[in-house]
Amino acid sequence: MTEPRVRPDPAFALLGLYETALPEVYGYLLSRCGDRTLAEELTSETFLGAVAACRKEYAPPVSTGWLIGVARHKLADHWRRKEREERGLRLVHDSEPAVDDPWDEQLDALRARQVLGSLGPHHRAALTLRYVDGLGVPEVAGHLGRSVHATEALLVRARAAFRRAYEEKEGRDA
Repeated sequence: MTEPRVRPDPAFALLGLYETALPEVYGYLLSRCGDRTLAEELTSETFLGAVAACRKEYAPPVSTGWLIGVARHKLADHWRRKEREERGLRLVHDSEPAVDDPWDEQLDALRARQVLGSLGPHHRAALTLRYVDGLGVPEVAGHLGRSVHATEALLVRARAAFRRAYEEKEGRDA
């Protein structure tokens, strides 16, 4: 009589990758959210989500790039959650005119990071996904759970808010 074969847990593939992928995932998240505690929480959520995904029947191959993709989704989920919370606490009145605004000045990277961190989560998420991660508008829309048209309008408002805050900070720093 032969003993039944036990299938190894597919999540063990993550164990071998953990030590090299952890700093990559954490660094990716920290560079986008600027908050160590949040980056640590999202890194934890990323690996927990990856373990669950690995155990599914048609799991994708495990790699650092795939984990970064999971982290991007976790960060977008966080921003969506935070925006819903803030929207519930205040009345949103956005009546910014839609203006094509090609801003061709050089931006100071440190000031830009500070300004980005000061924006609301919906603006920060849209600008980060579009300009830091380099995603197209349809991909940004998918991550944010919005239509392409609504995402384009959000990006216009987010760019205007960023520019306004950047110029105000520039005036205070000068």
